[in-house]
Amino acid sequence: MMPRWLICFSALALAAARASTVSGLIQISSSARKPPPLTDIVVWLEAADNPAIVTVPPRHAQMLQKDKMFQPHILPIAVGTVVDFPNADPIFHNAFSNYEGQLFDVSLYPPGTSRSVTFRKPGIVRVFCNIHPTMSAIILVLKNPYFVKVDADGSYQIPNVPPGRYELHFYDERAVSDKREALKLVVDNAEVIAPPINIAESSHTTVPPHKNKYGQDYPKGAGSYSSETGPPK
Repeated sequence: MMPRWLICFSALALAAARASTVSGLIQISSSARKPPPLTDIVVWLEAADNPAIVTVPPRHAQMLQKDKMFQPHILPIAVGTVVDFPNADPIFHNAFSNYEGQLFDVSLYPPGTSRSVTFRKPGIVRVFCNIHPTMSAIILVLKNPYFVKVDADGSYQIPNVPPGRYELHFYDERAVSDKREALKLVVDNAEVIAPPINIAESSHTTVPPHKNKYGQDYPKGAGSYSSETGPPK
């Protein structure tokens, strides 16, 4: 029997043959003296008539841990994607999420190794490190593959969108408010240009208040050299 993902891949390939590109522009207003780059803003489409999960072939993505940071800071993926968390630092890390979306804990692991998580539930996943309280990232788990991160100039292009009625959404971590009605688009065989999206941003972002993976406050000195060079004694 043909695997389900292969059947879905064939259907997506047929749809791509008559698919369109949805493009547009994000415009930012910010009180910051030097507004941050726009490349961490994500734009995606959801089918207006049937916003069900679209099964896609197995995918891999990566969230690197380097210089005590998650890279990239914002990672959009489709449901079913496997995300690798390689540790490129000379210290231990422990990526986890117990905040929103899919919960996970890859446990403590040493430099030069990696752990993986399969994300099966759509939503916003806030990622932290159990050793370094200042490390944070966001994984956007989306229902279909029709998403992109915005270019540095605010433009975006979502390719291979099948014909249909859609709602256009965005995620901006710095947005003052995300409570706005989604843009409604009709996609046919022609290229679709969406109206500009104007977003008001705050002047800064901070790591949201959070506990460690045990639901406790981080110990004093968490993230110092003595606490990160090996497993707890």
